[in-house]
Amino acid sequence: MKTLRNEKGFALLFVLILAAIALFMTLGMLFMVGRGSFVSGQQKRYRTAVEASRGGVEAMLQLIGSRAGNSLYSSMTTNIAANISIKLNNTTDTWGTLDNSIVIIPGDNTTYDMKVDLVTYTAYTKIVDTVQGNSGADSWPPLVGGCTGGAVTTGCGEFFPVSIPYLYTIEVLAQSTTNSTERSKISILYQY
Repeated sequence: MKTLRNEKGFALLFVLILAAIALFMTLGMLFMVGRGSFVSGQQKRYRTAVEASRGGVEAMLQLIGSRAGNSLYSSMTTNIAANISIKLNNTTDTWGTLDNSIVIIPGDNTTYDMKVDLVTYTAYTKIVDTVQGNSGADSWPPLVGGCTGGAVTTGCGEFFPVSIPYLYTIEVLAQSTTNSTERSKISILYQY
């Protein structure tokens, strides 16, 4: 009976239990801080890749605006596919054997239309679909003039839609030149 009521060593056992609890809490906090740093680093790299994709989008939009002219790209390194003018000026069903899949493989230059080398990223862009818009490229200005005049005057209050010759579906893949896992992909629909 005397050994059951003996309280010697109880303080040591209690301190060991509290130390173990404190150790697990400290390890948990260190894990959370380390994981938070990892996640914020991943987010930073992803945001950088998204900005590189946006740069690729801007380069493709300039290419569409110039109708495949190369004069806008003297300040950046680009590779532009020879058949880009076919994709810009014809609907997808008339492309023939040109690639219109959404797959872009950075090592295969037949899977993208334009490559833009940015500082630490490379943006690969590709037109995957071209659709005729609400007007042809040669139908502006309109022949109907309304109150402002024109070849045919039918009266005031006529509505003239904004000319949109083509709608383009564009895929953009931006990838780091040093780490191929740092990438982002954007799909856009652009009217021009």
